[in-house]
Amino acid sequence: MPAPFTAARFTALVDSLPATVPFVGPETQERARGRVFRARIGANENAFGPSPSAVAAMQAAAAEAWKYCDPENHDLKQAIAAAHGVAPAHVFVGEGIDGILGLVVRMLIAPGQPVVSSLGAYPTFNFHVAGFGGRLVTVPYRDDREDPQALVDAVRREGASLVYIANPDNPMGTWWPAADIARMVEAVPDGTLLLLDEAYAEFAPDGVSPDLDPSDPRVLRLRTFSKAHGLAGIRVGYAIGATPLIRSFDKVRNHFGISRISQAGALAAIRDPDHVVRVRDEVVTARARIATIAQANGLVTLPAATNFVAVDCGRDGAYARRVLQALVARDVFVRMPGVAPLDRCIRIGCGRPDELGILAEELPAALAAAAG
Repeated sequence: MPAPFTAARFTALVDSLPATVPFVGPETQERARGRVFRARIGANENAFGPSPSAVAAMQAAAAEAWKYCDPENHDLKQAIAAAHGVAPAHVFVGEGIDGILGLVVRMLIAPGQPVVSSLGAYPTFNFHVAGFGGRLVTVPYRDDREDPQALVDAVRREGASLVYIANPDNPMGTWWPAADIARMVEAVPDGTLLLLDEAYAEFAPDGVSPDLDPSDPRVLRLRTFSKAHGLAGIRVGYAIGATPLIRSFDKVRNHFGISRISQAGALAAIRDPDHVVRVRDEVVTARARIATIAQANGLVTLPAATNFVAVDCGRDGAYARRVLQALVARDVFVRMPGVAPLDRCIRIGCGRPDELGILAEELPAALAAAAG
C-alpha cells in the first residue's frame, strides 16, 4: 500500500490565525436564509450607482477584455493626480483601500511589531495586521470619535511604526476637522507612518480633509472609487504620498491587479465630478430620512459625514444585536459596530427611497421583537 499523501504545511503564523473573516457578505447571508434582502443597506455601498459615463466606459472595455490591463495604470494615475493637484509620482493605484492596507502592512510590519489603531475601527486593517504577524495596539473611541491624541500617545509609548485613522470614521460616521488631523500628522514621531483613510471624504462637509504636502513621509492618504463614485464592485482605490513610499509598492503589488474594465470605469468616473455632486445630494436627503425614521421610533442618530448613519438603540450591544437580527429576519440588511460602547448602535446605509421605505415599515416590529 502506498503511503498516504501529507498535506502541505502552513507557516507557523498562518497556523496560529483564527478561521475568521472581517465581514460576512449579504450574499452569504442570503444563501443561508434562502431569500434575498429587500433592503440592502448594510455594506456602505452607494445605492445611487456609478456615473453613466463610467458604465458606458466599462461596457466598451468589456469587448477588449481579452487584453491584459495596463500594469502601470498610467491613464488612471494621471487623472487622479490631476484631480488632486499632485504629481503622478505621488499616486499609487491599488485593489481598493483594503488591498492597499494589506500592502502597506506587508511592507512596513515584521512579525511582533506594534501597530496602533482604534478599538472598534475598520476591521479589515486589523485583519491584515494579524495576517502579517503584527501586534495590534488599540485605544478607545472618545465620544463616539476616534481619538487622535490617544493614538499618537500609543504610538510613542509602543514605538509603533504604523498608525491608522479614518476621517470620516467607519463605523460611527463621525469626523474631526482638518486642523485636528493636520496636528496629528505633525505629532507623529519620526519613522512612523500615519495611514489616513479618507474613503468617505466626498460625503463630508467642507473643512474635514486637510491640505497636506504629498511629499510628507509621515502620512499616506487613502481614497476609493467604492463610495461616492459608486464602483465598489470593481475594486479600485488609490493612495497619495511621498514618492519613495509610492515607488515601493511596485516591489510587492500585483501588477495586473486592476483589470482593464476597472481602469476604464474608474477613469470615466473621476472625469465626471458632477455625478459625485448628485450622489452627495442624494446621500444628504437619505441621511435626513434615516434620522426621521429613527426619531419616529424613539431612537437617536449620531452626526454623520458618511453615506451611512449610526443609530443609537439606547441600550447595550446585546439589545442592538437583537434589533439587527430582527431587521435581518424582515429582509433588511444592516450592520453594527463590533465592540462596546459603539455596539449600542446599528449602522444604516443611505439607501434608495424605496429601501428606506421598507426600513420605516419594518423597524417598529424589529424594535418590538428585540424588546421581547
